[in-house]
Amino acid sequence: MTTPLTIEEIPQELIYLTGAIDEIRFPKQGHTSDVGIVDGEKGPYIIKRAKEELFRFWLLREEYVLRNLMGSGLPVPIVFGSTTTPDGQWLVLEVLEGEPIRSALSRETDDMQRRSLLVQFGQLLARLHATPCPRGLKEDGDWLERQLETSAYNLLHYQTDGTAELLEQLKASRPQAVEQTLIHGDCTVDNVLVANGKVTGLIDWSGGGFGDPRYDMALAIRPKPGMFEKAEDREFFFEGYGSRISREEYVYFADGLYDFF
Repeated sequence: MTTPLTIEEIPQELIYLTGAIDEIRFPKQGHTSDVGIVDGEKGPYIIKRAKEELFRFWLLREEYVLRNLMGSGLPVPIVFGSTTTPDGQWLVLEVLEGEPIRSALSRETDDMQRRSLLVQFGQLLARLHATPCPRGLKEDGDWLERQLETSAYNLLHYQTDGTAELLEQLKASRPQAVEQTLIHGDCTVDNVLVANGKVTGLIDWSGGGFGDPRYDMALAIRPKPGMFEKAEDREFFFEGYGSRISREEYVYFADGLYDFF
């Protein structure tokens, strides 16, 4: 049986951080990086490795964002260390308690508990957007303009779901500007953690920055099997968040811009 990474592949400088590793477990996540939970003599750690050029950049960006979020009060993992080797970019993180809210909602049969999780999801995202953006994550200019420029670059250099026609539509139909906030940038149901009926954390921060909060909201409510397929799920989320986005805004960000990332 093949695994995303082995103990023998982990650089020695990271072993110094974790202590001798007995075992690696592989969570159901990690499409752009190899992700393992290692049981080291100093405790459990998340180890991530990205091999491809774009994904290496994303992992470096995640480290930068997380280091800037230290002291923010948000439930994000601590960065313990990183390194670069010929076969990839590596990052060692704290293991946050919980499983993706996607997993929890997919098997939750109690209506009240389901509502509670969705409301908490909305509340956590509202809390994130209300958190002052660290100086190191602020950029001059308009976030959406930068995203459209990056979309054009990604279209030319990488495989994307977006097309040239879609990109032109996005440029021509930009929604009215709103105040920029701290954003997660990939706030899907796979990146929000839940434990014991409580939302416990946010992971995978490579898209974090100072941007349009509607992007986070749109990605949060994208329909998945067993969740956000019914209007009531979205209503519970919006109840927790305290406001909502329009159908047009949802389509622009979730069914449009996201296709280039």
